[in-house]
Amino acid sequence: MERMVYIKSYNSPKIDKNEILRYCKSEADSATLSLIDSCIGEAEDKLSYGVCYAFSQIKVEGDVVDLGFCSVSSHSLARCLEGCSEIIVFAATVGTGIDRLIHRYSSTSPSRAVIFQALGSERVEALCDAFCDEMKTAFAEEGSSLRPRFSPGYGDLSIEVQRDIFAFLNPTARLGITLNENCFMLPQKSVTAIIGVKKNENS
Repeated sequence: MERMVYIKSYNSPKIDKNEILRYCKSEADSATLSLIDSCIGEAEDKLSYGVCYAFSQIKVEGDVVDLGFCSVSSHSLARCLEGCSEIIVFAATVGTGIDRLIHRYSSTSPSRAVIFQALGSERVEALCDAFCDEMKTAFAEEGSSLRPRFSPGYGDLSIEVQRDIFAFLNPTARLGITLNENCFMLPQKSVTAIIGVKKNENS
C-alpha cells in the first residue's frame, strides 16, 4: 500500500560537538576536540540530508495499533500514541558518504573511525530534530501537537516493522535507503520513525 509520500532535503543542521563526544564516550580534551574538527572538515561535503514522509490515520485499541498500513501489538507504541488519530511516518538519512569514511578508517585509524561513527549519529539525529521541529510548527498552526518520535526496535516495538514502513514509504527509491534481511538499514546513519499527531483539547 502506498500513499502520497513527500520528499524534503535540508541544509546541514548546526553541529553539536557535545553530542559527538557523548556518542563516542570521550572527554572534551584538546586532542579529541582537534580530531573532531578534522573529521568534521573531511566529512561535511560528503553528507546529504534527506527525508521522505507520509501521513496515516490510526486506531489504538489496548496494545494493538492499526497504523493504516499495518497493525502491530506494542504496549510502548500504544502508550506513545494515546489520544492520537493520525501519525507522520518518516525515513531520514545523511547518505553513504559517512559510511565510506567509517569503512576507510576502520583499519587504518580506529580513533578516526570512532569519531566518524559518532558524527554520523549526531548528524542523522540532528536531521530528525530539524524535520520534527518543522512538523511541530506546522501542526501547531492547526491546533495539534506532536508526540515524541518512536522507531522500530525501541521498547517492545518489533524491528521487523521496518519492512512495513519500507513498503509504505519506499525510501529505497526515494532516498537510496535499503533494508537487509535483519531489518538494518544502509546507509547506516538512517532512521525510520513514527510521530503521533494529537489534536489539542482547547483548539
